Amino acid sequence: MSRDEVFGKIQSIIVEHFEVDEDKVNETTNIKEDLDADSISIMEFVLELEDVFDAEISDEDAEKIETVGAAVDYIVANQ
Repeated sequence: MSRDEVFGKIQSIIVEHFEVDEDKVNETTNIKEDLDADSISIMEFVLELEDVFDAEISDEDAEKIETVGAAVDYIVANQ
């Protein structure tokens, strides 16, 4: 899966999960600050990433995913 495809899927997850407009989600979007995500919604987002991409994301790695771009990088590197 290409980086653009991964971004598109993650963008769709974020639009649905955090109820934001698609045009507000880009690689520099900070999940906590820009999406007003609390720890529970971040955990749910990570679980959704695991389901969609059939990946396992450790708690340690999940804490490092602060931006949409970081999430895309992680998924691309761990496909």
